[in-house]
Amino acid sequence: MPILRPSTSSNAPSLPGSPSRPGLGRRSFLGLSLGAGAALALTACGGGGSASTAGGRTATLKWGWALPTSWDPVTSSAGWDVHSLSLVYAGLTKLDLTGKAVPALATSWTYNTEGTVVTFTLREGQKFSDGTPIDATAVKKSLERGRDYAKSLVASQLVGVKDVTAVDPGTVRLTLAAPDFQVPALLAGKTGMIVNPKVFESDAAGLATRPAGSGPYTLVSYVQNAKAVLRRNPAYWDADHIKIENFEIYPLPEASTVVAALTSGQYNVAQIPGSQVEAAKAAGLEVQVIPSMVVAVLDLNLGKAPFDDDPDVALAVKYAIDRQELLRTAAFGHGEVTVQPFPQGYAGHDDALDKLFPYDPEKAKQLLAKAGHADGLDLTLSTSTPEGVPELIQAQLKKVGINVTIDTVPQTQATQLVYIQRSKALFVDQFAGRDSATQAFQVLFGKEGLMNPGRTVSPELEKALDVVRRTPLDSAEYPAVLQKATGIAVRTMPNVFLYTVPRILARNTKVSEIPAYTVVQRFEGVTVA
Repeated sequence: MPILRPSTSSNAPSLPGSPSRPGLGRRSFLGLSLGAGAALALTACGGGGSASTAGGRTATLKWGWALPTSWDPVTSSAGWDVHSLSLVYAGLTKLDLTGKAVPALATSWTYNTEGTVVTFTLREGQKFSDGTPIDATAVKKSLERGRDYAKSLVASQLVGVKDVTAVDPGTVRLTLAAPDFQVPALLAGKTGMIVNPKVFESDAAGLATRPAGSGPYTLVSYVQNAKAVLRRNPAYWDADHIKIENFEIYPLPEASTVVAALTSGQYNVAQIPGSQVEAAKAAGLEVQVIPSMVVAVLDLNLGKAPFDDDPDVALAVKYAIDRQELLRTAAFGHGEVTVQPFPQGYAGHDDALDKLFPYDPEKAKQLLAKAGHADGLDLTLSTSTPEGVPELIQAQLKKVGINVTIDTVPQTQATQLVYIQRSKALFVDQFAGRDSATQAFQVLFGKEGLMNPGRTVSPELEKALDVVRRTPLDSAEYPAVLQKATGIAVRTMPNVFLYTVPRILARNTKVSEIPAYTVVQRFEGVTVA
């Protein structure tokens, strides 16, 4: 997307002083626990024949990545789940390589002049993996479930959808509570994945382990925390571009063993950390560094001490962090230093903002003194990440008088403790960008945003986002209004963005090049020799 460079405000950065802490409403958390040894064998209705009868497609792609927290997109609790879920579900739209919403289950869509009604024309003859037709009624029920289901974790994304109407079997009309031209992009991810109503009306809980979609693959077996086996779905709307018959997903390999696992054939594609790039190349593997929407971030809870007394404490942390050292040391130089949620090249990224919050320990000390902490203060830094980043941040904060104790949170409990119970003051995390820009803002800064632990809000930002929603995505004004909202968020909200995190994939030479999708990793056209 093009980048415009409007002039930026000279106003000094500020943080809200009075946290707003509304309840979660229907964004309740669904705890999923099946037991480590649980295994499922699934019937792949409509999932195609065996590899030997699929037009010569006999190869298997073995992806070392991550298994989803739930195979139900409505109750999935991790942003990165979208990569696995997109293999078994399709949405009305998808994002192309440039991040633009393009047709998927819908062939086209039109807005009314005001931007309050969007009408989708569905692709003819589509079916769910069990053979159930995908018609307007099915789409209506699926979207309404995402909006209204008590355990839905995408409900806040669909709250602006006032009404869903099945105009006829091939036409769906969404009536919006206010103008919003972001809807086609919003529906390209988890929020818009169409789930088979026949299944969720009879066994909604079962979707956690048995997906019911119409994606490029169907799930045929699943061992929780160990392995998912998928088979190509010949009924998928874009099946001609799905070249691999069998697809297996495994949990993310350990950094110390990932290269050996790739060379041994345990995986033939895997995500690797920056520390393993040179080792992978030396082992004869192909390495792709794909820019992504993921950003390393420190999430501050302004409702917890020591950030609840004075916003200058949070501001001090922004100046106390040496982002360049973190990128060089923890990420091995892979990525870019940033103070904003969007990477370079994205419409919402404003280069001028990168001048804010430079590493300035003296200024950090001054802000702490102004807040009444001239003699220093104690702080607990929670983390579920491997060693490295937390220790570096601990050392950097110590230089300005902040004595940090590191609190390790089990990764399986992080969402619950940090973002649902909101019991931690400071957390090291990564934010996976969303399909829609306003969706990303809502998750990070909204009053019910999952990754806004303090539930602090900026009225100025809310007004700016209303302008963004009212601006068509193809308008020449769109980048400028989106960048204005980004600037307000960076100046007024407490999040400490650190550096971008590219998707680094190492692959066996028998696997063809992986398409460089920024948001959701897709595999159209990929082959395995």
